[in-house]
Amino acid sequence: MVNDEREQIKPYIYGCVAAIQFLTILPIRMRIEFEKNILHKSVIFFPVVGALIGLIVSICGWGVGYVAPPMVGALLLVILWIALTGGLHLDGLMDSADGLLSRRSKDQMLEIMKDSRVGAFGVISAIINIALKWSALVYLLQEVATKQLSIAWLVLIIIGTAMWSRWWMVIAVSSWKPARSNGLASMFHGIKRQYVSAATTTSLFLYLMPLMFYVINIPIYKDILWLALLIPMSSAIVGWVVAKWMKAKLDGLTGDTYGAMTEIIESVNLIIAVMFVYTVL
Repeated sequence: MVNDEREQIKPYIYGCVAAIQFLTILPIRMRIEFEKNILHKSVIFFPVVGALIGLIVSICGWGVGYVAPPMVGALLLVILWIALTGGLHLDGLMDSADGLLSRRSKDQMLEIMKDSRVGAFGVISAIINIALKWSALVYLLQEVATKQLSIAWLVLIIIGTAMWSRWWMVIAVSSWKPARSNGLASMFHGIKRQYVSAATTTSLFLYLMPLMFYVINIPIYKDILWLALLIPMSSAIVGWVVAKWMKAKLDGLTGDTYGAMTEIIESVNLIIAVMFVYTVL
């Protein structure tokens, strides 16, 4: 009986490890075969990995304020953010930009996206994406440094941004077919709805628990609750618009487009958070 339960739980443990190994460079010393069954279960833990990335960046964001001015601190945080993912999503953004903005046929766009070389559109998209994140973090760190913004806001914004962007990746994987029959996206195609529901439930739990702690233990303005609602809504709306546009171009999605959507949602969420803080507080 106990052995049967262990055998049932083991694939989910492997799925969790696979999610960490696939989405980050965190040193988890366990050999996992990226089989379809394991990859499908790994999507449950994509939001967990996003929250972990956000937590690490948030802690460093709190600490960097003591040793560096906001402009330098923001740059260090962006570098850390990229480094934690091994540049995986940024690479997907550059490849997607090179292909989707080339105005070629579907097959030609897919070939361009497979090319390891980076073109002009890829470079431009990376610069814009990094600049958006950097400028948003500069403003947020400045507000924290001048005590105009609580550290709780910074944590909420960064963790929410990192987590909900990876939740959208799960939605995209389950909602649109792969553009290639043999690419990375095809490995995730056909995931069970129960895994998508589990990923959504996990996201809500990880997001709402800290909020409840804030409400009970920390004097905060009600505005933080509006911002907390705005981040997942923005992730879903921006993700849906971008995914529909990409699907229209490629007749499906690819591993690169998943990474591109993650980067785009993160940047948009940070800018929206800055605009909210600037206008409301």
